[in-house]
Amino acid sequence: MAESYPKIAQFKSLDAFRARLQELSLPLPADDRIMTAEQDSPLAKPISIGGFRVGNRWCIHPMEGWDANRDGSPSPHTLRRWRNFGLSGAKLIWGGEAAAVQPDGRANPNQTLATPENRAGLTALRDEVFAAHRQQFGTTDDLLVGLQLTHSGRFCRPNSKQMEPRIAYHHPLLDAKFGIDPRDDSVVWTDDDLERLIDAYVAAAGLASEVGFQFVDVKACHGYLLHEFLSARTRPGRFGGDFDGRTRILRTIVDRIRHELLDLMVGVRISIFDVPPFKTSRQVGQPMDYHALLPYQYGFGCCEDNPLEYDLTEPLQLIAVLRELGVVAVNLSCGSPYYSPHIQRPAIFPPSDGYQPPEDPLVGVARQIQAARTCQQAFPDVPMVGTGYTYLQDFLPHVAQAVVRAGWIDLVGIGRMVLAYPEFPADVLQLGELQRKKICRTFSDCTTGPRSGLVSGCYPLDDYYKQLPEADALKAMKQAMKAD
Repeated sequence: MAESYPKIAQFKSLDAFRARLQELSLPLPADDRIMTAEQDSPLAKPISIGGFRVGNRWCIHPMEGWDANRDGSPSPHTLRRWRNFGLSGAKLIWGGEAAAVQPDGRANPNQTLATPENRAGLTALRDEVFAAHRQQFGTTDDLLVGLQLTHSGRFCRPNSKQMEPRIAYHHPLLDAKFGIDPRDDSVVWTDDDLERLIDAYVAAAGLASEVGFQFVDVKACHGYLLHEFLSARTRPGRFGGDFDGRTRILRTIVDRIRHELLDLMVGVRISIFDVPPFKTSRQVGQPMDYHALLPYQYGFGCCEDNPLEYDLTEPLQLIAVLRELGVVAVNLSCGSPYYSPHIQRPAIFPPSDGYQPPEDPLVGVARQIQAARTCQQAFPDVPMVGTGYTYLQDFLPHVAQAVVRAGWIDLVGIGRMVLAYPEFPADVLQLGELQRKKICRTFSDCTTGPRSGLVSGCYPLDDYYKQLPEADALKAMKQAMKAD
């Protein structure tokens, strides 16, 4: 159970943290102190991405807020979050928000849209982050901001909390977990439909460029549509089967954007490894029974004989392809928040649709860092962003500095941490210290809330969200869960 793992907040010193890493046999480096930019912190060094000089090594990951208006335009909640991204001090804003390229691709009814009807809304988001950054830091000359483009595929909820899936293929475990009839082929994309979807991605990229985003991220992670295609071995036709077929839709989207929008840079966020889906439970997490499916053909970046272990052979092959296509940077993630949250987003406290962590979350952090290290060192000329750092909490800067200095990763990405503590990167580089009371403790409320249709935010630590009526609804829901 979670109680068997010591919480990071209980480690009162770096030595105590290091002792826990040693106890778990986790080879994570950690600097002795937090360094400022003036002290030549590795995190303060600029990096070139697609010929653009990015001012430091901090990156803000894209996050779905469940808080846009129903027409996809930004609400005050959405604009505030983007303003905070600008105030953060990070110089790479990776997509900011997952924007659906067409209405049926939204993961929730309040997701941002990258469609012509939302041109003004996208412009407002872009302007908000730039204005805030200029106000706080005096210049935006070294700030790189993109928009993440997505279709949610299996996890579409465009009209309500009810799923309206559009899937790449029938996955025997995910179909069972999410109630999809394995005989219903009406939810499977046809090849002709995919050609029209590719057009939608290219059109969305053109819109992003027109309103001033410097790059787009073609999202291929976390179980959403383009990630699911990477494991579509059982799908017939030109968009499935072998590696060439399974990567065709992603390759085609990237290639067309690169050739049709010459001034727009392209990044890709990918889940470089996956695992079989885990059962939703109040108990310690257990994978769904996959043994009858061995050798396992339903994941990307996992071993066929033991899919709980990763195999980066194909992910490395994909990164090589993306580099040849002109992708300027790759953001490395893993798994899915829907079916393997402890893999994708290590935390001591599970979300409402999760399970108790089956391992110390530090193990999950180290797994992501080591996998990203393998990718970065295989392609040192490709700027890469690492994921999974938030659970390090007080010791995040110590580890981030060390891995960047050692060349394990070029940039360190943070997501949940910046919801609780927007100025985290700036405090690290300017002050060399953290405001301990603002550090994200991975309570997972920012996930549990949206799972029940509430806006996403840090309800425990952010006074803005504490005062919303949703805070009381979330508290009541969590109390009811404990009483069950």
